[in-house]
Amino acid sequence: MSTEITSWRSVPHIDPQLEVWEWQIPSYLFLGGLVAGLMILHAVWRFQGRENEGKALTLYGAIAAPILLSLGMLFLFLDLAYKVHVYRFYMAFMPGSPMSWGSWILLAVYPVQILMLALPGGLERFGGRLSFLNPIWDWIKGIARKVERPLLWLSVVFGAGLGIYTGILLSVNAARPLWNSGILGPLFIVSGLSAASAFVLLAKPNTLEIRSAVKWDVALLVTEFVLLAMLLINLSTGLDPQRQAAQLILGGEFSAGFWIFIVTLGILLPLWLEIREMSHRYSPAWLAPALVLIGGFALRYILVMAGQVSEIAEHVTQAGMGH
Repeated sequence: MSTEITSWRSVPHIDPQLEVWEWQIPSYLFLGGLVAGLMILHAVWRFQGRENEGKALTLYGAIAAPILLSLGMLFLFLDLAYKVHVYRFYMAFMPGSPMSWGSWILLAVYPVQILMLALPGGLERFGGRLSFLNPIWDWIKGIARKVERPLLWLSVVFGAGLGIYTGILLSVNAARPLWNSGILGPLFIVSGLSAASAFVLLAKPNTLEIRSAVKWDVALLVTEFVLLAMLLINLSTGLDPQRQAAQLILGGEFSAGFWIFIVTLGILLPLWLEIREMSHRYSPAWLAPALVLIGGFALRYILVMAGQVSEIAEHVTQAGMGH
């Protein structure tokens, strides 16, 4: 009798702590998705010629995007074990590494966001209060207006890249079966767009912005629900490691959080409230977007924590002579 043991996981008695990522990573993923959504929706709003229709996207969203992204990068920095080595992310570019792509995308979106702020209907609304920035700001505005159309496309492309990257960062971890799915990238960008729509609804929108953001969010919440269902079906019908990972949120320790904070409070309840609003029935204006933001964070937090618990179990095969 011979025994062959192949293991792809940590040995519990040697390395019992499986959670490597804590609150910083879900927070970063949530803020990155929200910023990605704001960049895309801001560009779409301007493509429709609505830059002078309200301030929620073209002013408040444009100001919030670089601030929120910087906060997310601070959380990412706090998670680094060797913080003094952070510069090494920018010493090389590795096409096969999602983390390398993400590092450079994070750097590239800043000039795009600054130029978007300089477009008509943006920071110029503050008028003389920005006079201390002249003539530098006038120069930036001149550049932005000369390249406005390509700039809007860059905002969409980099926003999509940032949003999808936050999902790919997890999905490439083959040793964590809960994450190892191509659905995470689309799921995270749709969730980010939904969070951006919720931001619009909380940022003093006018009537047109409210109507547009509610319609966007209803479609995005339905899409997010479908993608979540596809993720669960994919895991539940996969190999043993995938099925065991699915059980973590279909009856295991993360089940209550998943169904309460993500599915019920994060998707179904705000979807019902927004459909009521579209039907001109009473709905608290702040409640649905607040729930969407809570659900968006809960999605990242629960998937990150549950994914670290999921693992490829030991595979044991036995071969030998007959008894």
